[in-house]
Amino acid sequence: MECGYSEIKMDENMDQRINTTRSWTPFFRQLFVCSGAWVIYFVLGLCFGAPTVFIPQIRKEANSSEIISTDMESWLTSVHGYSALPFVVMIPIFTQYVGRKIPFMVVNATTIVAFIVFYWSTTTMQLLISEILQGMLLASNMTLLIVIVTEYSSPRYRGVFTTIESSIFFYGVWVANAIGTWFHWKNIGIIAFIGCAYCLSAFFWPESPSWLALKGRFEECAASHHWLKGYDTESEKELESLINSQKAYLKSCERHRVTSYKDKLRRVVEVFTTKGFYQPLLLGVAVMSLYHFSGKLVCTMYAVELIRQITKSEYTAFMGMLILEGFTILGMQVGCVLSKYLKRRTLLLLFSAIGITFLYIISLYLYLIKLGVVNENKIVSILLMIVFSVTISIGPMIVPSSLFGEIIFLRYKSASLLILTLYSELLMATVLKMSPHIFKVFTLHGAFLFYAVSATIFSIILYKYLPETKDKTLQEIEEYFIKRPKSDKVAKELIE
Repeated sequence: MECGYSEIKMDENMDQRINTTRSWTPFFRQLFVCSGAWVIYFVLGLCFGAPTVFIPQIRKEANSSEIISTDMESWLTSVHGYSALPFVVMIPIFTQYVGRKIPFMVVNATTIVAFIVFYWSTTTMQLLISEILQGMLLASNMTLLIVIVTEYSSPRYRGVFTTIESSIFFYGVWVANAIGTWFHWKNIGIIAFIGCAYCLSAFFWPESPSWLALKGRFEECAASHHWLKGYDTESEKELESLINSQKAYLKSCERHRVTSYKDKLRRVVEVFTTKGFYQPLLLGVAVMSLYHFSGKLVCTMYAVELIRQITKSEYTAFMGMLILEGFTILGMQVGCVLSKYLKRRTLLLLFSAIGITFLYIISLYLYLIKLGVVNENKIVSILLMIVFSVTISIGPMIVPSSLFGEIIFLRYKSASLLILTLYSELLMATVLKMSPHIFKVFTLHGAFLFYAVSATIFSIILYKYLPETKDKTLQEIEEYFIKRPKSDKVAKELIE
């Protein structure tokens, strides 16, 4: 721990390579690691997309809708959110003590078991057990996968890598929907096995440089960082900043080491009242609330039923579902491209505003149909849903993962992601569980109005308080929140 960065950097071979021309090797190594997180996130999309198609298939095979009741349907679409809660607590603790690599392999192994149960299921109860086992995979979304992509990638690639991670989830949803539309639903399990097999490549990953620095293992940190990000000046500057920051933090912890329960409780209170902890956390809560209350995930999970209610046609419902999710994926790819040119804050708020506007338009359109003022048109209905899906997918669906990884301090990451993920999974599961009842009580136009008003509230909060993080190192973002005197320039850049 006493070994400083300046001593590490004095290695002669390393010193000769520091200012060499940037090669593509670091990019491909980062791509190799992050692709594992992307693929397991794709498998998570398969988990979410499966109930949309296997529920109608099972009902059709049995020639009865009673084989899966409305209550069981809501559980099959939401139970993994509740089963994720214990793992939301366990995974951050695991990653805090053993790193990022081993927990990823454990999540992958559990996912394989879940899809074995899924593939051989013959009853809805067995499918429910499979969904429960998928809870660990869902919990890893924000507690592990975001951390891996953020910590293993350079600032220049981080934004694109995290937005790809978000968009690839909906590739999984769309593939599951397509398989269930044209083939038997059990084929979804085969695709999941192939994805999990690729994720076994994690055996060849290095450990996260950030985690190694946090543990005071600076020589290993430098070796891992150089393997991932090379020896160019930009990489060396990032490594120096990381090591110096964590050395200062570890020295601070050493000076304030406590042993009594009273002192420990006081330290916990101090952490929770520190701006660097609660401000990023509250912003994360607002971003996640916007994500779920936009209604896009609800529309994805209940797409067939929603479109069937609007168009009164089962064939149109299935085709509309595939078209809708196809345009969702297109929107996310557009968002990935735009994230390279637009600021993160601008991308989120601009397309949130457009998507919310179309939520109000859809609500008004459905209300006018109910009053008999206008006649329902299938093309117009699906077109409005498509525009809403595209705009929401460009902003609120892809930006959150980038923001969570960037605004949360490394030293508070485990605790913050624990709280944020508990909130997210509980909110997601509850929203999905209650949505059928919301549709029934408020009818479709009232449900869309509910989501529009809710999303508007959180958009206003983010407009007022969310800083810009694009192309900033994690240390620069930390400086914005704690407002160090030397960081006035950085703070100004972040809010411009």
